[in-house]
Amino acid sequence: MAFINMQGISLSYSGVPIFDGIDLTVERRERIGLVGRNGSGKSTLLRLIEESVKPDSGAVSIQRGTHSAYLSQKVPNEIPGTVFDVVTSGSRQYADLVRRQRSVGLLNEDMPPLPEELDRIHDTLEMQGGWYKREQISKMLSQLGMDSGRAFNSLSAGLKRQVLLKRALVGEPEILLLDEPTNHMDIDSIKELEDMILRFTGALIFVTHDRMFLQRIATRIVEIDRGSLFDQTCDYETFLERRSADREAEETQNALFDKKLQQEEHWVRGGIKARRTRNEGRVRELKRMRDLRSSRRERPGAVKMEAHEAERSGMLVAKADNIGFNYGDAQIISNFSTTILKGDRIGILGPNGSGKTTLLRTLLGMLSPATGTVRLGVNLQISYFDQLLEQLDENKTVIENVADGTDTVTVNGKSRHIVGYLQDFLFSPDQARSLVSVLSGGERNRLMLARLFTRPSNLLVLDEPTNDLDVETLDLLEDLLMSYTGTILLVSHDRTLINNIVTSTLVFEGDSVVNEYVGGYDDWLRQRPQQTKPGKASVKKQAAPPTQVHSARLKLGFRQQKELDALPDTIEVLEREQDELVQVMGAPALYRRDSADIVAANDRLEVIKKLLVDTYARWEELEQVRSDGENSRVSK
Repeated sequence: MAFINMQGISLSYSGVPIFDGIDLTVERRERIGLVGRNGSGKSTLLRLIEESVKPDSGAVSIQRGTHSAYLSQKVPNEIPGTVFDVVTSGSRQYADLVRRQRSVGLLNEDMPPLPEELDRIHDTLEMQGGWYKREQISKMLSQLGMDSGRAFNSLSAGLKRQVLLKRALVGEPEILLLDEPTNHMDIDSIKELEDMILRFTGALIFVTHDRMFLQRIATRIVEIDRGSLFDQTCDYETFLERRSADREAEETQNALFDKKLQQEEHWVRGGIKARRTRNEGRVRELKRMRDLRSSRRERPGAVKMEAHEAERSGMLVAKADNIGFNYGDAQIISNFSTTILKGDRIGILGPNGSGKTTLLRTLLGMLSPATGTVRLGVNLQISYFDQLLEQLDENKTVIENVADGTDTVTVNGKSRHIVGYLQDFLFSPDQARSLVSVLSGGERNRLMLARLFTRPSNLLVLDEPTNDLDVETLDLLEDLLMSYTGTILLVSHDRTLINNIVTSTLVFEGDSVVNEYVGGYDDWLRQRPQQTKPGKASVKKQAAPPTQVHSARLKLGFRQQKELDALPDTIEVLEREQDELVQVMGAPALYRRDSADIVAANDRLEVIKKLLVDTYARWEELEQVRSDGENSRVSK
């Protein structure tokens, strides 16, 4: 018997159908990644299995004797007790004892145990022989590097999530339900989570926007789309290929259906010459077709993003010379020097609390360094996405946050009505007039992007822009960033985004060290010293070896094919800029300007040459993989 068996599940909220008679079975050791647009019902599906939500019709059956654990997307603000108390509360012994004590009135039914009640619970567990679980939990927390006696409510959101995950696992569940488990986690924590989940032997169902996490963990992908499930047993890249083919087939089928319906409508409007049985049947068929067409649920529209690019900046964007920054006695940055040139795409990686945002703000001149200097280039127009979304006013409407009291916005010289513009970011007219305070996390991030892209910029600064965005919106954001011609500074724990966007990376590593590497996340993994573990850091420049490339498979994945298709345009842009730089450096006017401009132009030319070499190498590598894959299929 399957661990989980869902049959004929239908559910609606306020008349809006979420599920329309879906079926789903889950076996032991399956790791199912749930994907779908924001609001499609991913979290609701987990809660149906967890039994905190009941379906309107249909049944959810869980194999008798199986125990499940659920990690919610929302991190609770207040849970009394220490880290040890919270983790222990996930054990079955603890849950059974609390249940018994509530049944006899020793604990309040509607409240978590108070601190003095927790002490009594732990003493009772000790007497019942629960010492081994205490030892197991203490060892687990020690490996996490966390003080088991620390108050849970004093932790950051990322650490709270790790503790809640430990609480879910300590009960040794057969079914694990995780809703956005990587939210607020840094890259090292995400990798530890991946390793832990790969050792899990039960059934796992999880929701995530982290595409690399999805690719590494999932053995099966289930997409929720317009109340139905698109269920594929494969990895994520293969799923993308199959989904693309399925959508093309659906569009073709719908187009043929609509054409036939149009022909039948034209026939019936011309009048029925005779009431023959054949004609009466044709009228009945037309009515059936009309009903089918009216009941068709169209695929939700995609977010439409277009960055408002300003005039080009000068060649030099920012130059830092031996800067340092402290918070009290804690040194965050020391002796950091770097030069950022027009067109650079810089990624910043590091653990939570290491100083990524501080480095970003110091480079932008928003914070003054304790030592050293920062020089900004000329004609900079900066658009800044801050991870706390502090630029959004919760007491104003969506429209007011974007349009500043006007009815129109201008994007790349084109005037747009604000309601129509916000519909590009999937805000209905009613949502556009609602307060920001009622929006979900994903909606707030979309609103921040909508606001950001109305401001002309040639320097785009993004501090954790991907939180709570669905995967499709992430792909569209990535496409926009790849086509953006200005300079990008990007702080993100999204390894796929870093891989696909940046040309170089600053990584907080070791004891007070930050190293600089050519390329993205995977390039850093190949180049970094093996003994290095990320941590708080000052900065030390390290020469990066040439980017290495490897052919891991004999066929291109969906993302690789997309990358290959884009490379000719990328090469054309780079070659055009190279030609412009050669002309500028050959003009006498350049040498009458500041010497820094001459140096910056020469440095940029060297960067472009290196990028062209790497881009051509990547093109040849992907073409070889594609060719090998085609030859392999032919030989079979």
